[in-house]
Amino acid sequence: MIHSFLLIGQSNMAGRGFATEVEPISTGHIKVLRNGRWQRMYSPINNDRSFAGVNLAESFAMNYYKDKGVDVGLIPCADGGTCMDQWRPGGLLFDHAIYQCRLAARTSNIAGILWHQGEADCPPSRYPFYKEKLNVFLDELQRQLGIYDIPILLGGLGDFLADCTLNDDLKNYVKVNDALKAVADERKMTGFVSAEGLRSNPDNLHFCAKALREFGNRYYEKFLELEDKNKVFEEKLSENDAVRTEMELL
Repeated sequence: MIHSFLLIGQSNMAGRGFATEVEPISTGHIKVLRNGRWQRMYSPINNDRSFAGVNLAESFAMNYYKDKGVDVGLIPCADGGTCMDQWRPGGLLFDHAIYQCRLAARTSNIAGILWHQGEADCPPSRYPFYKEKLNVFLDELQRQLGIYDIPILLGGLGDFLADCTLNDDLKNYVKVNDALKAVADERKMTGFVSAEGLRSNPDNLHFCAKALREFGNRYYEKFLELEDKNKVFEEKLSENDAVRTEMELL
């Protein structure tokens, strides 16, 4: 069965990489949920704007397919420019993601959640509450979907935001990154994916296509790390159960 991944966040998860800068990824083993059906992946995956482009999930999915040998499904629900308040439980973006996941779950196993968002929460009126809002969002997402044991990957904001002239508030990106790291440290099966050293488009706002390819690789590396940790945890629980059973038989 297809292993599927929810793609949520704002423009850097939707993807703004220029297709001419990288070799296309094309295989019938990577699919995208469109109109409730799995269709062969084509770019842009997350067509939230007319200028949507290369997406980090493309290289993530290719790594997953090559490693696991199963078809991969992508569930695009990111929307450019959106802040945490717009992703609140009960809001349109949240409900849309839940609905799409429930459709996907009919014909796939949901294997992970890929999140990249935070640029819109850099203003001083927003970033102090980012950690709290993200935790509420993730708690309710897991509750409504009934998925507590799959990796959640939180991507870091790019250092190039410090040089972006579009909005002075973007210089507070380090505050959002700190919140993302804290959430990843405190939640089970949640990891922070560093964007350190990744380059941007000329706007100093969006990751360039080559950076998105690398970012997708980093997301996959973190996925494997979380997967391995969970296996060790499950093995330890099994060992403890075996010891208890042995003691009960004595």
